[in-house]
Amino acid sequence: MTNWASYIKSYTDYLRIERGLSANTLVNYRFDLEKLTRYLEQNNMNISPVAIEAADLEAFLYHMAPQINARSQARLISALKNFFNFLVFEEYRKDSPMQLIEAPKLGRKLPETLSLTDVNNLVNAIDRSTAEGQRNVAILETLYGCGLRVSEAVTLRMSDLFPQEGFIRVVGKGDKQRYIPLADATYKFIRIYIETIRKQMNPTKGDEDILFLNRRGKRLTRAMIFTIIRQAAERAGIKKVISPHTLRHSFATHLLENGADLRAIQLMLGHESITTTEIYVHVDRSHLKKTIEAFHPRK
Repeated sequence: MTNWASYIKSYTDYLRIERGLSANTLVNYRFDLEKLTRYLEQNNMNISPVAIEAADLEAFLYHMAPQINARSQARLISALKNFFNFLVFEEYRKDSPMQLIEAPKLGRKLPETLSLTDVNNLVNAIDRSTAEGQRNVAILETLYGCGLRVSEAVTLRMSDLFPQEGFIRVVGKGDKQRYIPLADATYKFIRIYIETIRKQMNPTKGDEDILFLNRRGKRLTRAMIFTIIRQAAERAGIKKVISPHTLRHSFATHLLENGADLRAIQLMLGHESITTTEIYVHVDRSHLKKTIEAFHPRK
């Protein structure tokens, strides 16, 4: 291949250093770009990123279309557009070969959510007689009570808790910090875990300040949190396929239903744009109906 790896490395370095994107996001960008390089290799197309043309990319996208859904196609096209825009920005190319290629139109997918009863059943399905059970309850209560991403939960530190002030500090995407109100009900379970389990543990080097640890004293993996939630859902008889993000969605939806301001929810979730948060307005139309009935001046 003709220098694709070095151009992709320059691009991901730019995203990491200048844009502050997370390691997970960089992996996704690299994965999409490597689909193109594999296609070129398999078809003996010895074309560099600087020389490739729109027709070549259209042939690649046509080849990929039957293999991936519309959402994945849109993400792939977005990754290619951003990559070639970077090459133009750095003056490796005069123009982008992706300029006239459009992504498929997507319907807006509403997030899966749980009812308050489902959330309670999920937490109550965990066996609290074990150390892991006490920890798992605290994890679920934190994910739901603070609306955290799973990556934020596994990196949450003891020093990020400010119970007297009623906040936790969260390091989100791009290492951006935000402060989220810590409800007494949520902190109660965190405190029980800290006092009965966490204080007795011997953390491994580098994880001394991490809040949620496994039995060997290491921080939990994202996959472990997914497993904890899946097993709790099975025991609770919840038929939906849920994930840590389901608890985050439920946190936002329940706040909105109970009258919270959309801007406040945006700040707590750490969304850069209010348009990302606005998806929760579509989850429960009954909330909007009640708002109109309660506050419209001509009711």
